[in-house]
Amino acid sequence: MNKEYRLRTNEDFKKVYKKGKNYWNRNLTLYVKKNGLKNSRIGFSVTKKVGNSVVRNKVRRRMKEICRLNFDNIKEGYDIIFIPKKNVVNITYLELESAMLHLFVKGNLLKNQGEN
Repeated sequence: MNKEYRLRTNEDFKKVYKKGKNYWNRNLTLYVKKNGLKNSRIGFSVTKKVGNSVVRNKVRRRMKEICRLNFDNIKEGYDIIFIPKKNVVNITYLELESAMLHLFVKGNLLKNQGEN
């Protein structure tokens, strides 16, 4: 993902946590806030509760790849943060993808969602 599509600074993360809406399921928590920009930015926060650095990076890489593949379907103008829960280590890639897409639908972040 290009730098313009990533949420990077601590200040940006704090704004989303404080003023954004949150959605969750069994595996992930999602924070969303409108950013007033022409594109959406996505960030990931994997805590030490998930595991050691190898495990955390594996989870983060999987989530980044899922977002990269589905980025064209995400609405513009949002800051999005994904936080995985402890049990995300024990699920497959397809289950993680399903959980992330479920939260995109729950947060009304997919472009073609309102057309059905």
